[in-house]
Amino acid sequence: MAPPTPESSLNGQIAQDSTPIFQRIKDYLVGEIAAGRWKEGDLVPSEQALGRQFGASRMTVNRAVRELTAQQVLTRRQGAGTYVAPQKYQATLVEIRNIADEARARGHAHASRPHLLERAVADEALAPRFGLVPGAPLFHSLIVHEEDGRPIQVEDRWVNPACAPGYLEQDFTRITPNEHLMAVAPLQGASYSIEALPAPRDIAAMLDISPGTCCLVLNRSTTSNGMVASVVTMWHPGHLYKFTGRVA
Repeated sequence: MAPPTPESSLNGQIAQDSTPIFQRIKDYLVGEIAAGRWKEGDLVPSEQALGRQFGASRMTVNRAVRELTAQQVLTRRQGAGTYVAPQKYQATLVEIRNIADEARARGHAHASRPHLLERAVADEALAPRFGLVPGAPLFHSLIVHEEDGRPIQVEDRWVNPACAPGYLEQDFTRITPNEHLMAVAPLQGASYSIEALPAPRDIAAMLDISPGTCCLVLNRSTTSNGMVASVVTMWHPGHLYKFTGRVA
């Protein structure tokens, strides 16, 4: 390859110089994280050190760091410095997803902790969602899903026994409810909604967050063989999670 001409080198220099310094600092910090040189929880260089590296004023460096903090790329700990923020776990919204597969796809370990497995009955609010009469039998499970030891979802699920008669006999430390239901009650359709809600005290305790912390809450019902098979509410810490989707 021919060496760059003086003109091309000058054009490159002009292009670099036209980028504001604060943006170059942001690009550098994001690039180091994307390349894996800095990982979640790592301390990033101080504003003073970045100022020396880029020949920038403290105000300019502070702007770059503040903007990345607002974007949840970095997090500040008063008196301790600035760190790489916890990653946002990405979940697919359009498809019926298996949280264990998503964790493994990220190279992480999935674990689940059942808090409740019980026989219950449909109350006046649940019965219409299943097309059942109040008092009809249902199965109920409450499970906390973890990724690399961190709680990332509370799954509060109600199941129609007619669709999954062996639901309560499953070992949900080894198989997820989604995996079992997809095997015994083939998916016919689904409807869902998503909203941001403050975590109640019991959900907060299971997710290891403060009560009132904003959560992304996915409500979903699935049908199989002409019946509503499952109604589930899934709570995710808002600062750790995002949902994505694509329509072809």
